[in-house]
Amino acid sequence: MGKKRIAFNKQLLIPLAAIVALAIFNLIVDPSFFTITKGYNSDGDPVLSGYLITILDYGSELAILAIGMTLVTAASGGQDISVGAAIAIAGSVILRVLRNDDNTNILSAPIIVAFLLACVVAMLFGAFNGILVAYFKIQPMVATLILFTAGRSIAAWINNNELPIISEPSFGYFGGYIPGIPIPTPFFIAMICVIIIMLVLKFTTLGLYTQAVGINESSSRLNGINPQFIKFLSFVILGLCVAVAGLIKVSRLSTINYSVIAKDIEMDAILAVALGGNALSGGKFNMIASILGAYVIQFLTTTLYKMNVQSDALSAYKAVVVILLVVLSTPVVRKKLSQLGKKIFPKKGVA
Repeated sequence: MGKKRIAFNKQLLIPLAAIVALAIFNLIVDPSFFTITKGYNSDGDPVLSGYLITILDYGSELAILAIGMTLVTAASGGQDISVGAAIAIAGSVILRVLRNDDNTNILSAPIIVAFLLACVVAMLFGAFNGILVAYFKIQPMVATLILFTAGRSIAAWINNNELPIISEPSFGYFGGYIPGIPIPTPFFIAMICVIIIMLVLKFTTLGLYTQAVGINESSSRLNGINPQFIKFLSFVILGLCVAVAGLIKVSRLSTINYSVIAKDIEMDAILAVALGGNALSGGKFNMIASILGAYVIQFLTTTLYKMNVQSDALSAYKAVVVILLVVLSTPVVRKKLSQLGKKIFPKKGVA
């Protein structure tokens, strides 16, 4: 039990160290980064604003995606690069169900109905990816390249390439603020998703089976586990996470831009998993570490924006982080670092 707890703490050390490093950097460069102010939105409701609130806000939708991406990575040893396009599809479905051609101020269906339909559609596309990976043995990145390429065109086709606008105020609550609550709603949605997945991992065998399949598919099969179904299920769960993120995305602006919505978010989701100390080749994972990694990515993104880095250049900075993480996670580098640690901090009683 003690060893397991030590390993758990070591994995959490990576995202926590990144948070501390970014916090110290911003504290030195500009302490006002941590200022939180109370103001009022256009409806006169009190809201909190500041860079830290932005991190909580936008980092939350990334944390939701990191939940599904962690399971996909652990089970399949690969990543889904189609989540951005899938978010566009889910968001487009929501708007298509809610739009009212006669009166944009009146919803044509309840928001919950639109969301549930988006969940079904996103999970079907997740199932499509899962079938290609689990049953046709296609490498995950190649399999999801299909939806990555065609997804945004499908999203535009759903609404006849139009940009529907939903003016109902209650629709904006999911990506903004609930009246009377000054903290962004996406943070609460993310916490609900985190609680649900932690309960699932605690009271079911999903986590154990996912890790077993990722570590050794043949051995897991001999132990009565169905590797194909576990991989398939991980992609379906990611599809559900995509639908939640899609709701948040279209709720923010009450409309959609098919080519821009959730652009490059798949890279951030993959990086969040890597920052959590999880091997991108599959196997053991730490869900809390991945979720913390998501907020670290948003912390980094917000810091870069504050430094007036152009949005087109953000991917380059994040790519450097990816390279460092991949190199540090290799067995050779880990072995060297472990040997160096033993030399610097020798055990007591050893000459």
